[in-house]
Amino acid sequence: MNIRVVSAIALLCLVWGSLWGLVKHSLQVFPPFLFISTRLILAALTLMIMQRILKKSILPERKEWKPLMILSLLICLGFYATQTFAMQFVDSGLSAVLVFTMPIFIGVLAHYFLNEHLTIQKGAGLILGTLGLIAILWPQLQHIHMNMSLFGQILLIGSGFFWALSTIYIKKNFATYDKIKLTIWQLLLGGIVILVGALAFEPIEMQVWLNPLNESALFYIAVVGTGFAFVLWNWIVSQVDTFVASISIMCIPILSLFFGSLLWHEPLTFNILLGAALICLGIVMSSLKVKKTKDRLAYSGDHSH
Repeated sequence: MNIRVVSAIALLCLVWGSLWGLVKHSLQVFPPFLFISTRLILAALTLMIMQRILKKSILPERKEWKPLMILSLLICLGFYATQTFAMQFVDSGLSAVLVFTMPIFIGVLAHYFLNEHLTIQKGAGLILGTLGLIAILWPQLQHIHMNMSLFGQILLIGSGFFWALSTIYIKKNFATYDKIKLTIWQLLLGGIVILVGALAFEPIEMQVWLNPLNESALFYIAVVGTGFAFVLWNWIVSQVDTFVASISIMCIPILSLFFGSLLWHEPLTFNILLGAALICLGIVMSSLKVKKTKDRLAYSGDHSH
C-alpha cells in the first residue's frame, strides 16, 4: 500500500472511530429515521456543491441509474437504516464492533465474486479478527435471551453484511467511476426513500432541529462522517484489494470502544481489551500478505495495486 492509501485509511479510522458515540447521542435527541434520512441527504447535497465547484458532472447517464439505485438501497436501507434503528438499544462501541464483522463477510464474498482468493494469511487474519469479536461479545454469548438489546446486536451484524455486499458491488460495477458522484447518488436515492417513510410515521419537533448544539452534531455526522468519509472509503476500495481495505479499518471499532468509554462512560472490560488486541493482530497478519506478494503482483501487472 502506498503512503496515500495508508494516510486515507488512518484519516478514515479517526473520523469513523469518533463518530459512533456522537450518533448514539443524536439518537437520544432525534427520531431515528428522520435523523438518518437528513444525515444522508445533507451529506449528498454537500458533495453536490463540492462537485459543482470542481466543475465535474453530477447527473448519471441513463444506463447508470439502475446500478446506482441497487447500490443506494444496499447502503441506505441495508446498512444505515438497520444500523440506526439497532443503535437505540446497543452501546456505541459495541455497535461499531458488531458492524465491523464486515471484513469477515468481505473475505468470503470477495473470494466468490471478485476472484480475490482467501489465502492462508488472509484466513489467519480473519480468524484472529473473528476471535477478537467473540472475545468482546463473550459476556452476551454466555446468557443469551431474546430482548431488544440482542435483537439490536443481530441487526448490527446484518448491517455489516449489507456493507460488505455494497462494497463488493462498488468494486464490481463502479471501480473507475467518479467517487464523489458515486457517493452523492448512493446516499441521496436511499435517503429520499427513508425520508418519505419517516415523514409518515415520526413526529417533527422544531425545537429539537433548531437547537444549535444538535445542528452542529448533525452537520459533523452528515458532512464529515458520512459524505467525506464515504468518498474516502470508496476511493480506498478502488485502490487496494477489497479484503485488505476492509480489514485495515478494523481498528475503527477499537477506537469507538475507547471513545465510548472516555466520552460516554460505556464499560471497557478485560474481554473488550483482549478482543481489541486480537483484532489488531488480525490486521497486521492480513497486511503482511501485501508485502510478501508485492513483487509477484507487480510482475503479474495486477491493476488494483
